[in-house]
Amino acid sequence: MASNTNSLPGEYFTSPAIHLDELKNIFYKRWLCIGRAEQIASPGDYFLQNIGDESVIVVRGQDGQVRAFFNLCRHRGTRICTEERGAFSKSIQCPYHAWTYGLDGSLIGVPDGHSMEGLDKDQLGLHPVSIEEWQGFLYINLSRDPSPLAEAIGPLAGRVERWGLPSLRRASQIAYDVAANWKLIVENYNECYHCPIIHPQLNELSNYRSGTDDLNHGTVLGGFMMLAEGSESMSLEGGYCAPPLDTIEEIDLSRVYYYSVFPNMLLSLHPDYVMFHTLWPQGPERTRIVCEWLFSPDAMSAPDFSPESAVAFWDETNRQDWHVCELSQMGVRSMAYTPGPYHFWHESLLAEFDRQVLTALGRENTGAD
Repeated sequence: MASNTNSLPGEYFTSPAIHLDELKNIFYKRWLCIGRAEQIASPGDYFLQNIGDESVIVVRGQDGQVRAFFNLCRHRGTRICTEERGAFSKSIQCPYHAWTYGLDGSLIGVPDGHSMEGLDKDQLGLHPVSIEEWQGFLYINLSRDPSPLAEAIGPLAGRVERWGLPSLRRASQIAYDVAANWKLIVENYNECYHCPIIHPQLNELSNYRSGTDDLNHGTVLGGFMMLAEGSESMSLEGGYCAPPLDTIEEIDLSRVYYYSVFPNMLLSLHPDYVMFHTLWPQGPERTRIVCEWLFSPDAMSAPDFSPESAVAFWDETNRQDWHVCELSQMGVRSMAYTPGPYHFWHESLLAEFDRQVLTALGRENTGAD
């Protein structure tokens, strides 16, 4: 277990200054999961991803390649796109002075550009953002020279491939606005100490004492929990919502795997589907969370396919978690709050997650021990 065995001081959940520090040193420097490649299936398809004050255009080019660019014109910095998603024809045009860019980010048109002496279009393309695809997921990194994505998600290598993630497709999505700091949400995900109290239905399907962590150090944390006897998956009835994925192993039929990928992805692998959350801080005390459910295309094409039992189960579970996280947010604001001790077994991943946060901020010593 990490050396810091107490929770973080209250300012780490309420301070605007620390929130800005986290944006600068974590969310603007680390690889962030932004969704699935299937969201932009055809050339010209795009969506926007906002991170703090930054906005990024993610677009599939005419050549089929996925690229990302800062959402600002190179003329005078105007934000180019405002629609959350859509499709460009063959170019991207600024609404202010109609500077026009190709889907590869190159500057291809400037009205009256012949009168702008010395204009070098080759040097005035959209500012690129690093983007990589992994197992069908898209990740971006806003820093200028990021380390490879493989280093960030390396601990998952060999653990998730058998779910055939690149071939899975989104069956449902729900976005939540939660009045709690993003770290409280990650911490909540990384422990089931609360499950008998907050999630009695979940605890019936998978007992909170059944968990085993196989990744307990670094930027990827988690492990598996056993399904209770008679339970097939996490759903309202405890049964399958689709046939088990035919690529998983026999042992996976009795387990659900939960991994947090620092800083903003929560990945949950079930026998018959995959669920993932992405977290987006909206301030020190508010987080936007997007939850998505992935199934195999074959299952989704069946006439009787319905993901509703899994979606409804986790929507209820999510809302139970968000409510208690909001209660925690209220509590850490109090003048009486002091860091409390983590449970040595149930909450060891929280201590390691805190260590990752503090290391990224250069604040390893908080005085919370």
